[in-house]
Amino acid sequence: MTKFSPIQHPCLRPSVFVALALVLALPVAQAQTLRLPGQQRLPALGAQSLGSGAVANAPQRQADYIVAVVNSEPVTNNEVRARMLRIEQQMRQQGAQVPPRNEFARQLLERIISERTQLQLARETGVQVNDAMLDEAVANVARQNQMSAEELRRRLEAEGLPFSQFRADLRNELLLNRVRDRELESRAKVSDQDVEQYLREQADGGNPQAVMEVNLAQVLVAVPENASTEQLAGLQARAQLVAERARSGTDFTVLVKEFSNSPGGSTDGQMGLRAPDRYPELFINATQNLPVGGVAGPLRSGAGFHVLKVIEKKRGGTPAASVPETRARHILLRTTPQLSEAAAVARLQEFKRRIAAGQADFAALAREFSQDASAKDGGDLGWAAAGMFVPEFEERMNSLAPGQLGDPLVSRFGVHLIQVQERRNTALSPREQREVVRGMLREKKLEEAYTAWAQEVRGRAYVEYRDPPQ
Repeated sequence: MTKFSPIQHPCLRPSVFVALALVLALPVAQAQTLRLPGQQRLPALGAQSLGSGAVANAPQRQADYIVAVVNSEPVTNNEVRARMLRIEQQMRQQGAQVPPRNEFARQLLERIISERTQLQLARETGVQVNDAMLDEAVANVARQNQMSAEELRRRLEAEGLPFSQFRADLRNELLLNRVRDRELESRAKVSDQDVEQYLREQADGGNPQAVMEVNLAQVLVAVPENASTEQLAGLQARAQLVAERARSGTDFTVLVKEFSNSPGGSTDGQMGLRAPDRYPELFINATQNLPVGGVAGPLRSGAGFHVLKVIEKKRGGTPAASVPETRARHILLRTTPQLSEAAAVARLQEFKRRIAAGQADFAALAREFSQDASAKDGGDLGWAAAGMFVPEFEERMNSLAPGQLGDPLVSRFGVHLIQVQERRNTALSPREQREVVRGMLREKKLEEAYTAWAQEVRGRAYVEYRDPPQ
């Protein structure tokens, strides 16, 4: 079962917007939590947190207009536009392709209409979020981003979101979560019999209809913007050479290190075992009929030429008997008006040089300089399984061998210097495997229950469409 995962976590300067998961099609009731380096698990808030406030300095029509009416409550073009601009910014920072604007606006309008009907239901049925609950939620967001509520206010307003709008968005988010929890909890119960039946089906050969997950490795030969015809031909020839060498048996890891331009990618080029819908359609179309070990490409995309190798294929839905874990440590420098991002990178690069030369101790530097809760432990983050850290941090961590120091990594929290200490596989006990299955089944039931419930609520609403959003 593929977990819901918010569209989130680009490599940005530190931003309290990390608390707002920019989601297009994610039910908030299903939003996962992620542990930030050195922090407690932080709720990934859902799409409603984007709110109706306009993005600072975003161009808008002189006169706003109504695009839809939901049970007599208007939805304006500026609401759709503001959310669209924020999500587009996040997608571009992640290198994701932005959908065609008209289609994107239509999808977002439908999303806002669905949210509006659920908020109306919450109010009609007496679901409330009082000021004390809202103050506690604000304090939690501030605490989980290691700042005071007043610092949170200043950071939000400096980044273009009025604090009053943030509180209003957060109140709506809490309302949505409460009404969804109330409506869906009874529909997502998993009994011991459900778990036993699932385990029996897996022992008998599993579900033949389960999604086949795949792990692909890639070499990317990047093509710069405005490349000349000669440059393009040379880069295509380079990618063709990679493909030929891969098909002739050359170690793909060697080819990745020698030829790949993929930014921040792992040293072996692997993208991890995942369902097909989590890969670009171009990749899946080229590899779906290949066996393990097969090579596809070169494939042309907006980024350049890709050569792909199928590393693993696995029928989804079977819980692992063991989980890989990594123990890493880091030094975090947060950017401020006094410490720019470039200066933080330079300082950590100097730390790396001193550690590598034996002139300084990583733990001592972390205790003295790191601005993370792990500083007191010498930057030690403890043992962590996949998904415990935000993607850009985890991707860099996974690219390092035990004992290796990475180059400084920029994330939305600041700049990190990461060192992997150890790796291990931890076996799951039978009880733990049963709990994994229970969680998988509950997620599936929640997904199905949310879809049905959201459709029910939407179907009971009166919706009048006006001029289309722009």
